Amino acid sequence: MTSTARAPQLAGPEVQRRILTVLVASQALGGAGMAAGITVGALLAQDLLGSTGLAGLPVALFTAGAALGALLIGRISGRWGRRPGLAIGHAGAALGSVGVIVAAWSRTVPLLLAALVVYGAGTVTGLLARYAGTDLAPPGKRGRATGTVLMATTLGAVAGPTLVGPTGTLADSLGLPRLTGPFLLAAVAYTAAALVVVLWLRPDPLLLARSQDKEAAEQGPGGQHVRRISGGVVTGAAVMISGQLVMIAIMTMTPVHLTHHGHGTQLAGVVIGLHVGAMFLPSPLTGLAVDRVGSLPVAASSGGVLLAAGLLAALAPPTGAVGTTLLGTALVLLGVGWNMALVSGTAMVAEAAPAEARASTQGLVDVGMSLAGATGGLVSGLVVAGGGYPLLALCGGVLALAVIPLTARAARPQHTAPHPTES
Repeated sequence: MTSTARAPQLAGPEVQRRILTVLVASQALGGAGMAAGITVGALLAQDLLGSTGLAGLPVALFTAGAALGALLIGRISGRWGRRPGLAIGHAGAALGSVGVIVAAWSRTVPLLLAALVVYGAGTVTGLLARYAGTDLAPPGKRGRATGTVLMATTLGAVAGPTLVGPTGTLADSLGLPRLTGPFLLAAVAYTAAALVVVLWLRPDPLLLARSQDKEAAEQGPGGQHVRRISGGVVTGAAVMISGQLVMIAIMTMTPVHLTHHGHGTQLAGVVIGLHVGAMFLPSPLTGLAVDRVGSLPVAASSGGVLLAAGLLAALAPPTGAVGTTLLGTALVLLGVGWNMALVSGTAMVAEAAPAEARASTQGLVDVGMSLAGATGGLVSGLVVAGGGYPLLALCGGVLALAVIPLTARAARPQHTAPHPTES
């Protein structure tokens, strides 16, 4: 009788494969668009605002916008499904990209700031898509499902920064500032991603998962599952938030650090491209590790990797081939550590939240991530202006160690009082 009830596996592995295929395609396109703000956002603001101390403002704005986007997309998805939520998000990112281009061309600072908020609200869609990959995944494969969706972002995210030069030339030929080139790419890429989701993300994974959970819930009380929500979500959120704060702070000021020491924007684009690749490329292996050894050990390890990244970035000489190589290696480690925190934290949240509250809960978690990123982006410019890039990198690495006691505490056996409805 129980096996009949669990036939909510009626979705079948072929449906999950189809969902992942569509998400992979949209993520590859969205990744190229996301890299635009990372690569030239700080440089564009420095050009328009004329201040290094405010160079972190763009990342602060589009990560603050991401907080708003995570909340709105989470609510839209919770009410109508993943398809409308993700499609609206990608379309918003395309609109924000166009706004940035117009603002840079007209040198209108208020428009630039507003457009970066809209752009950020849309770019969070790329991260929220990882949750869609877990909606129909069996419990033992949620890490790998998350990893598959995130890895797809690598295709566009690595290519995007390396196209700073060619897209800059294209922008020049159109009479636009060179730094708007990556945003031209973003506008096209995000529009295409929205179309992919609208046309092919069927059936909607969240709505299907919700119907399956309802059928399974008819077989018995879900009190035990509900009681797990608080601890799992809080721990997963804290791991992702700390990784986001450290990664955004160091990454934001790296292009500024490089250009201040005589390196060109193309080299900055390559370094950031390596970093963004490291953020997403290891995702399948990280997901496999989460499924095999558990999310808590992977989350704890992320703190050590981020510390190594901060130390290496702080000690790397600012000039010369050796210094550039060391800094590039540090940014790769920074991406890997962030990836470990994100995949492990996502698995915790996906495991803890039931389908009926899943999208809204996940949206709130990513609001926290976005606010942490906004804080890191804003503070990073001030720290570099006051104490230099090495101080920023060192502080970020040390801060990342906070996940180790957090995960150690979560790993302790929890003694829960019986639920009132249990006999």
